[in-house]
Amino acid sequence: MDTLFGILLLLACIGASPIDRRPVVERFNPVRTFSNPTTPLQVGNGNFAFGSDITGLQTFLPFATMSSWGWKNDSLPPGKTVEDVENYRGVSWDNHGRLVQYDFNGGDPDIEQWLISNPNRVNLGRIGLVFRTPDGRNVNTSEEDLTDKRQELDLWSGTLTSAFTWEGERVIVTTIASQESDNVGIRVESSLLRTGRLNLFVDFPWNDGKAKFSAPFVGRWDVPANHTTELSTRSNLDEDQPVIRHTMGASTFFTSFGGDTFEITRDSESTHRYTVKPLEPAASFTLTVAFRPVESSTPLPSFPETHKVASATWNEFWRNGGFVDVLTGSTDPRAAELQRRIILSRYLLRVNEAGDTPPQESGLVNNGWYGKFHMEMYFWHSAHWALWNDWDLLRRSSDVYSRFLPSSIRRAQVQQNWDAGARWPKMTDPSGRSAPGQINNLLIWQQVHPIVFAEYEYRAFPTREILEKWKNIVKETANWMAEFAWFNESTGVYDIGPPMYVVSEDTSPNATRNAAFELAYWDLGLGLASSWLDRLGEEVPASWTSVKENLAALPMENGLYSVYDGIEGNFWNDPAFTNDHPALVGLHGWLPQTKNLDVKVAATTAEEVWSHWNISNCWGWDFPMLAMSAARNGQTNKAVEWLLHPLFQFDDAGMPIGGLFWQEDGMGVGVKTRQDSRETGGM
Repeated sequence: MDTLFGILLLLACIGASPIDRRPVVERFNPVRTFSNPTTPLQVGNGNFAFGSDITGLQTFLPFATMSSWGWKNDSLPPGKTVEDVENYRGVSWDNHGRLVQYDFNGGDPDIEQWLISNPNRVNLGRIGLVFRTPDGRNVNTSEEDLTDKRQELDLWSGTLTSAFTWEGERVIVTTIASQESDNVGIRVESSLLRTGRLNLFVDFPWNDGKAKFSAPFVGRWDVPANHTTELSTRSNLDEDQPVIRHTMGASTFFTSFGGDTFEITRDSESTHRYTVKPLEPAASFTLTVAFRPVESSTPLPSFPETHKVASATWNEFWRNGGFVDVLTGSTDPRAAELQRRIILSRYLLRVNEAGDTPPQESGLVNNGWYGKFHMEMYFWHSAHWALWNDWDLLRRSSDVYSRFLPSSIRRAQVQQNWDAGARWPKMTDPSGRSAPGQINNLLIWQQVHPIVFAEYEYRAFPTREILEKWKNIVKETANWMAEFAWFNESTGVYDIGPPMYVVSEDTSPNATRNAAFELAYWDLGLGLASSWLDRLGEEVPASWTSVKENLAALPMENGLYSVYDGIEGNFWNDPAFTNDHPALVGLHGWLPQTKNLDVKVAATTAEEVWSHWNISNCWGWDFPMLAMSAARNGQTNKAVEWLLHPLFQFDDAGMPIGGLFWQEDGMGVGVKTRQDSRETGGM
């Protein structure tokens, strides 16, 4: 889904005539005739997403039901106590005469690993169909037993319709997610309901932080003794509402049920699976299932109510935000695929990455990095909302900087001994705590992001209110940036690092000084921060001005920009340095021209990257970054080629699949032959 930001920048200048949006969107409705074993079709609202197989539910494949709030802590390692966690201290390194404490190599690897993997995000539960014999026994049915399967996701309304035939009877399932709460609405239509041969089930997995990546499925179904579930009835205004309490360790989650008349029973005391049986002999049955972090007696909306509100919300999303049409009037055969990616990216981002916290790298599809999110990736995952003019969605999560400001100030000034400023975390969770690890502590490019988000909002809403809203965040961010730069007496300039990790995370942190991209980003950030105070009529700190005006020059070797100052002269031929995120192309593409940048050198450097970098080891956002560089340098055709590169493919749902893409029965199905182990199922 990281294509979106690059595509938007490339295609921002379009004609002013109104676009008939609905047919453009609906042209790319995903249609399937069988389940994709690695990627679901999803419905969701940004904070909550439900992934389905070919039945519109999770009957045969346990795709995830995930949320922005569904987190749990594992039990502490044997023999460890809360005091051990509270007393965890990492290692202290010298930083140009200042002793700085970092969260890694803390002396207790068990506690350190626990802190890395906790809290972890959970799969809230599974919902599927139960097939029965005429005498009421469950049938062990597989997807191969279904015929005439057809499933379509209506992007315009966020509605998933799935149809198939089982034992000669047609079944239609409609699935939609509430846009006001974390509910999924389900309607099943079939004559099988009349005879009791079709029921539903809900099941709950065990979740823990042992696996860094959980894809395509999240949680374990084979350890029922590790957790508990309990069915009870919650009385509300005019009806009894069944509730299942799911407890894992110290965390409890609640699943409530509403809809047509039904009974719910536990299949067995040794499992956490429950059967939902319609009680009325009708050919249609509706069910609303609500997932919550706390118990509530609020009545659940009916399926028609959920469907109406959700459809209206999706209609508004498509009609009122920014829109790009590359198809109308185009004779380029690539236009349809580019348009498909734009539309599917918009849908998937709205479902997976429009929540109250920054999204994890795999959104709400599955789990990567224990479900935690990375603040350096927040720019790529969410800055596009500003450019699409979807401020209601961006503002859900952009206040993360005000929420994290106190802990980031403590990190900088109390833990790490800096004199001023806020140091933002990298890998974190809703608490804002930084996960231990060298890269997590020494990466720095996430530091400038809040200033960029602030600038985007001010450009859209140039008011005093916005200036005040972001003032403290901008000031404390820039304060630490000025602190981190150190004056090199021998050269008379301010250097950045060591220690630090560059964007690609593949250099030695203790040898990395004046990385090219980070220097340019520092220059941009301090300039924007100074302009912020100018608008407020406040004095710009002298330290900001001194650092910005005297930053080290961008490192160069043989007329080209290099990754960092002093890197080996032959690094272009060394796979150790040309094998990951090619941030050199971001100098002019991702970033605008900064003070010390020579545009011609940047363009030549980008072409050198194209010919020397190991593109087979590039991931998600690297291809849009390459495309933006090409576009800035006037090579628009090359920009489109990067966006449609053979190693940058997406399946019929818009999910990343790597380098192979095959089709069957007219439906594109992805085969993950080249999947980033760090960004599994990533957006």
